[in-house]
This record gives sequence, structure tokens and C-alpha cells, in this order.
Amino acid sequence: MYPRLLLVLMLVYTGAVATAQDHGFDYGKATYRELDMTQYDKDTTAEAVVLQEFGEAYIDNSNDHNLLLEYHVRIKILKKSGVRYANIEIPRYHKESRSETVRKIRASSYNYENGSMKETKFDPKNIYTQNVTQNWDVTKFAIPNVRQGSVIEFSYILESPYIFNFRDWEFQSEMPKIYSEYWATIPGNYTFNITLRGFLKLDLEDGEVIKDCFAPGGGYRADCARYKWGMKDIPAFREEEYMTAKSNFLAGINFELSEIQHFDGRKDKYTKEWKDVEDELRRDDDFGGQLKSGRHVLDDAVAAAILAEQDPLARARQVYDYTKSWYTWNEDYGYHSQSGIRKAYEKKKGNIGDINLSLIAALRYAKLDVEPLILSTRNHGLPTDIHPVMSDFNYVVAKLNINGKSYLLDATIPYLPFGMLPERCLNGKGRVMTEKESYWFELKPADKSKEVQVIDVALSPEGILKGTLQTTYTGYAALYKRLKLGEFTNHDEYLKDFAGKYPDVEVVTYTVEGEDEFEKPLIEKMVLTFPVFDQPGAKGFLFSPFIARQRRENPFKSVERLYPVDFGVPIEKTLVFSMSYPESYELVEPPAKVGLALPNDGGRFLFDIQQTGNRLSLHNSLQLKRAVYSSEEYHYLKELYSRVVAIEQTDLVFRKKG
Repeated sequence: MYPRLLLVLMLVYTGAVATAQDHGFDYGKATYRELDMTQYDKDTTAEAVVLQEFGEAYIDNSNDHNLLLEYHVRIKILKKSGVRYANIEIPRYHKESRSETVRKIRASSYNYENGSMKETKFDPKNIYTQNVTQNWDVTKFAIPNVRQGSVIEFSYILESPYIFNFRDWEFQSEMPKIYSEYWATIPGNYTFNITLRGFLKLDLEDGEVIKDCFAPGGGYRADCARYKWGMKDIPAFREEEYMTAKSNFLAGINFELSEIQHFDGRKDKYTKEWKDVEDELRRDDDFGGQLKSGRHVLDDAVAAAILAEQDPLARARQVYDYTKSWYTWNEDYGYHSQSGIRKAYEKKKGNIGDINLSLIAALRYAKLDVEPLILSTRNHGLPTDIHPVMSDFNYVVAKLNINGKSYLLDATIPYLPFGMLPERCLNGKGRVMTEKESYWFELKPADKSKEVQVIDVALSPEGILKGTLQTTYTGYAALYKRLKLGEFTNHDEYLKDFAGKYPDVEVVTYTVEGEDEFEKPLIEKMVLTFPVFDQPGAKGFLFSPFIARQRRENPFKSVERLYPVDFGVPIEKTLVFSMSYPESYELVEPPAKVGLALPNDGGRFLFDIQQTGNRLSLHNSLQLKRAVYSSEEYHYLKELYSRVVAIEQTDLVFRKKG
């Protein structure tokens, strides 16, 4: 699990009690050395780098006892594109009559003028607020006189009446940071679950007890725990392909309120046990209450036919196919029913909860052993597993148990085969909510993504290539292809789109097998022609056998990757290419054979080309046996893909004999 639980500093007097503190770094102390800096040696591609960053969160003892965050940062602008970091945005939450506020904003830029450093201060009159959503505003301002080479600095205090939501801190951002430090001072009667997220290690982890730091009035006082965390030489976080939500990996500190002990002896618990959540969901009208309405989401004739089926697996398939065909997903997520499954059934439309709770209810009505499984989608982040945080979950599917085997079912995509979850759901573990107690269940892909392309063509003396291209899609590859075909009203529209991508290719005939048989492979067949010669009777020509599939760049660009590579599902892609060509031509220096294997039996890449007379045969195969690869395996994957790209970008060279 990527979040790591930090040891909580207990309010026990084991040494001297602190009475003073060092608040970060002084404002207005930019140096000539910082102005002279032209690049950040640890990341020469960086547009800008955070020189120093400090934040401190604490509860104010005066006025309304609000939560305060003091923030201060100094940044070096290294490239023209980095000037954008001078446009500052501070999100502020508001609800009903309560709102977060920003005060004491200071901002400056520092530049060379006539050989000396000059500070340019921003005018507070240029601060403005933009409403973003119903509950969020953004305070915006721009630091003036910023250009490549500038040092910029700003600070502010963010005041919040929502003291239960203690301020999280992100050490990592899209900019590298030389140093970042965060202090949090928490009254002893507030208990928070504190987690360190990401893969980076702390360089500072300290704490102390502050005596009588919280005095809300009425003679009450409480001691506080002051936590201090710091990191240095923090690399920029760069999103790459094949990753889940970046919130899983950004190095930072997260807070979740667990308990408040009031001065009169009362305790309010905010972190629940799973047994509490289980009971609440069973009694929840929009969750457990919906599961009793299975009879109301099946047509009478359909229900009778289903109940007459003796084989439980066949009965389950009938319920699943009927539910998929009945509903249209409205693109809204959630594990609760949005409309109620009766209304969703009447409208034939609903959110994830409406559709999949209907599926579960119908399966139960069909006398099958099925339970709801709640999960978090790949772009939503991984759920916390040490205690229930219900906001971590945004999806529900059915876990069906038949003859000792479990099937995970989602009825929101018409093309999904029985027992296959969409890739968006393949994210760690989900929680199965049984009638007795819940448990974690690993979300594994039910199949791989397999694509086999067979091309057999002949080149005429006039330079026209003609032949067949057949692609067989299996497992997730078949699902992706059906989804793609489903974007078009008919095959003609699809072929127009294909022609736009490959303008030189003429598709003479086109057929598809298995388009509506979701449990079977989908087979796409084309008879096609396209010109190869630049001019008639060419003395030579270039040709790529990767006619309809060519990887143009390596998806892995970073030097290092601290988080896993997550493809979602295992992958297999194979090209078998055959071409006959006029005897008057010959292949010049065919590419060498390639064979690469990933460590730990993780996969392989094979490329081979053979000539027999005037016939060319080529085999190209990429196999990734696992869905997830560790950061330690990143370099092997990067190298493998670099070879794949090099091969697929290499044209074969032919020339006339003699």
C-alpha cells in the first residue's frame, strides 16, 4: 500500500516542554547566488525550482479559534516557460455562511538591474477572486516583473473555520524542490490519523510537546503535539503513461480526524470501524435498502424464464445480459443509488450505483449468492486499508459466487463479457460488503489484452501493394475494439475515420466477425491496396511492414520512476507479416534479429525477419505478462520499449538488382 502510517507523537512528558519555535525562513532574503543560478543541476530540464518552502498549521487561540495555515515559498525561474509560476492561485472552500479567507499576502520578484538586485513588490489591489464551483473560490494574483532568471517569493495566511479538516501538505509537485518543511500543531484533545504518502523518505521527522498551547476559553487548556516534517532534494513529479491516480504517489502528509475529546468528558469518534460502516450500509436506503427490490428490475416474462433455469451459472448470465441490455449509464459514479433502482429501471438509465445495485438485487431474486463490492476507480486513488474512509470509494460491482468460484460483474458497459471488469475498476482491492462482515478482495483482470495481426500482401511491378490484413482481438483488446466500433453509427463511418489516419490505404472490402458475441474474440478483416513507389519504375523504395500499427515514441521518458508502471492488464501484441515482391528487387541490409526478456519472467520482445527468394516473412511480438511492474523494473521496460519503437520506426530498404 502506498500510504505509510506515521508514528503519532503521544502527549507524554518525556523531556523538556518546548516554549519557542523557529518559523521557517525570513522573507526578503533572496541572494545573489540565487539570482546567478542558471539551472538546477539535479534536474537540468526544470523550468523552475523551489528554493525553500515552509508551511505551518495550527489552531488560533483568539477570535473564532480557526485553523490557520502560514505558507511561505521562494522560487527560482530558470526558463521562459517557468514564468507561469508567477501566477498564483489559492483555493478557498466555502459552504453556506462559512468561508475560508486569505490574508497577509506578500509577493515580490527579484532581478538584476544595473548590476544590483532589485525587489519589485506586488500591489495588493491586484488580488481578485474567481468562483469555480458551488463550494470553491480561488484567490488569484500575479507577481510583477518576472522573467527568466528572476527569483520570486510569496507568503500568505489561509484561515479556515473547518478545523476538523487539518491541512494536508504536498512535498512533491511538478517543480523540483531543494527543501520543503511542514509543521503541524495539534491540540491534545484532537486525534488524527496521519499518513505519509508516496515513495520518498523524510529527511526531518521530529516532534515536541507544547504546554497549554490551546486555550479556547472558559478556563480550559490543552497541551499540543507539534510535528515537524521535512524533505530535501525532492524530484519533480511527472505524470507518465500507465499509472493510476497521481494522488497515490505524490509525496505528502495527509490528515484524517479520528476523535475529539471534549473538555466536559464527551468523546466524538470520526474514524469508524468496518463493523459500523457495514451496519450503516445495510440500513442505508440508497444502498442496502435497494438490494431488496430485485423483483422490480425484471420483466415478468424474463423473471419467469430466469427462475426456470436450473443451472446457476446460466441463470446468472441471463440476469447479467438482461441488465446490461436494459440500462444506459449516465456517466455518473458512486456506490449509492442516485435515483432508486425502481426509478432507474423505469427510465432505463442511471449512475453506477443504480445499475449495479439493480444487477445485485436481480441476482439475489434469482436465488444466487451475490454481494456488493465497493471500490475506487484508477483515477480516483487507492482506498485506505487500515480503516474505512468512505470518500475513498466511488464505485460498486457485484461479486457472484458459484461452485467455489467468484465472478466480478459490472453491467454498465454493453460490450463487457461475463466476469470481466472494465479497466477503470482494476485498482488494488475492493471491499466486499457481506451480510455478516466485510473483507478485502483483490481486483485482478479476468483476461489479458491480446492482439494478433496477420498481413499477407504482394507488391506488383507497378509498385501497388495488395493483400489482406486480419486482426484478431481477444480479452480486453476485444473490449477496446468493440468500444471503438461503437463510437460510429456504422462500418462506413468507421472506415472514413480509418482513411483519415491512413490516407494512402484503400480498403477494398471490410468484414468483422464476433462484433456482437462479447465472450468471443473479435476478428477484423480487410482487403486493401496502397502505393509504395514514389514514382513509376522506381530504382528503390522504402517500406514499413507496420501498416496499421506503428508506435511513434517511447511512452517512458523519465530518467527515474519512483512509482509502479501499471498497464491495467497483461498485454500481448503480435505481427505476422508476409510479402512477395518483384524478382527485380532485393532487400538491402535487413534489420538484425532482436530478442529481449524482462527480469523475473516479466515478458519479452522478439523480432525476426527472413527472406526466401522474393518473399519476405517477418515476426514481431511484444509480451507483458504482468499488469504491474515495480519502479525497480522501470529501466528494463524503458529499454525494451526503446527497442520496440526503433524497430517499428525502421523502414525496410529495397533496390533494383544490377
